[in-house]
Amino acid sequence: MSSSKPDYKFAIVWRNVFVFLLYHYVALQGVYYILSLTVQWRTLLWGYIILLCNAQGITSGVHRLWAHRSYKAKLPLKILLCVFQTIGFQNSIYEWARDHRVHHKFTDTDADPHNSTRGFFFSHMGWLLVRKHPDVFAKGKTVDMSDLEADPVVRFQRKYYVLLAPTLCFVVPTVVPWYCWNEDAYVAFAVCGMLRYLISLHCTWLVNSAAHIWGTKPYNRYIRPSENVWVSALTQGEGWHNYHHTFPWDYKAAELDSYSGNMSTAFIDFMAKIGLAYDLKTVPPAMVLTTIKRTGSGERQHD
Repeated sequence: MSSSKPDYKFAIVWRNVFVFLLYHYVALQGVYYILSLTVQWRTLLWGYIILLCNAQGITSGVHRLWAHRSYKAKLPLKILLCVFQTIGFQNSIYEWARDHRVHHKFTDTDADPHNSTRGFFFSHMGWLLVRKHPDVFAKGKTVDMSDLEADPVVRFQRKYYVLLAPTLCFVVPTVVPWYCWNEDAYVAFAVCGMLRYLISLHCTWLVNSAAHIWGTKPYNRYIRPSENVWVSALTQGEGWHNYHHTFPWDYKAAELDSYSGNMSTAFIDFMAKIGLAYDLKTVPPAMVLTTIKRTGSGERQHD
């Protein structure tokens, strides 16, 4: 499946290395402001709310709605999830979904952007610090993106992303505490802007790294993605990864209906009840059982 050459070597992108070092430096200052009780409680609450919205933009939005098309959303919900996903500043919906579809189609090969066989650090964040393997570009061209190219919400965000992402990710989270309750502007930026951003990034990255290395494999023991309860707790339900890679079209990204460790499913179900989400796809229990008998380990437990 891979066409990589034996002499391929990593090409470090030093600009990205510097930028991420700077991000972490400012985020650590945010940690200091929290531990030293410098930041106001209202600012912390504001940052937490943004973090939750940010998370839904990634999980219920770009992942389950746009990348996997596991359910459909009406325009108001699409716009809301687009705003939430833009707050996350993890590339546009189009680019994020494209990379994720490549990841699923060529999981843990050279064509996988965050190939976990190269180790924890590479699959966690190292893949963003080096040039992509040539196979990522070559195989990526085989992924159909016509549905997103036809989506006006995706097209709008992609067109104005360079302006929208920094504004929603850093400016708005900083200005609101500064303007509304006289929080120190830099403290607000370090806590609600950068620290919240880094927490979101690392939680998302854990799905690519930890959930591809540690955990159980009840649905398909022949693949690396695993059921990881800790990752699920940190990502609002994205850590039931052995199931998700076995049945990627299930809107729950997990077998069970329980909301424990899967608040993104609760969010989608609520949106369905108020009529904003519909055509929720799921896997029949009989298909799950058949798959377990054929490829699983027999360990069905993640709740």
